[in-house]
Amino acid sequence: MILESIQVVVLTGAGISVESGIPDFRSPGGLWTKYDPLLYGTYESFVNHPERFWEMAKELHPTLENAEPNPAHYALAELERLGKCRAVITQNIDNLHQRAGSTDVLELHGTHRSGHCMSCRRVFTLEEMNELSEYGECVACCPEDDATIKPDVVFFGEPLDSKVLSRAAELASTSDLMLVVGCSLEVYPAAALPEYTKRRKGRLVFINTIATYHDDQADLVCLGKAGDVLPAIVESYKKLAGIG
Repeated sequence: MILESIQVVVLTGAGISVESGIPDFRSPGGLWTKYDPLLYGTYESFVNHPERFWEMAKELHPTLENAEPNPAHYALAELERLGKCRAVITQNIDNLHQRAGSTDVLELHGTHRSGHCMSCRRVFTLEEMNELSEYGECVACCPEDDATIKPDVVFFGEPLDSKVLSRAAELASTSDLMLVVGCSLEVYPAAALPEYTKRRKGRLVFINTIATYHDDQADLVCLGKAGDVLPAIVESYKKLAGIG
């Protein structure tokens, strides 16, 4: 299917990063089992009680920063270098696709690596935000106007970046193959993207460790760890394409 496709796009979810040591937020031991998302994860709660986020960040940021890309991330980066992967659309905020070498990554839910002042819009790096919050001991505030700094992650109740979502929809609509990796397709609007590919008669390949309620949409379901399955897929494609 990769060999026959003109444009391949990839949609990734939390499952691809679990193998890098980042627990799925919703799974046992994940962030939302320790911190009530209504108190720590909504936009309203951040505006009213930003100290809660920075309390949670003491655990979140080291987990994300200590994680390393796994073979699945590197396989997708190689697929891009081979000219077959147009872009990676991800629900993850961990920056692992970029660190593995993927250059066109659409972060639907934003990134933990930066933030901005909610008043003057000045941009801050993660390192700057950590220093200003004294590594989670207090709220990170802008040194210019003392306004709260908001990390560039999408909170519950906060709209996705319209430009990112629009381009993701365009890519899904113009691709003849979508690889869905580590994604249960339960969170919208990301969950609707495979439908865009299907509507234009494109094909879907699902790669997950367990079956999902949406497997009947797929043309092929590969059950297994993404770190095992994706490198094997890329190697098989290279053999078929005669790439040494």
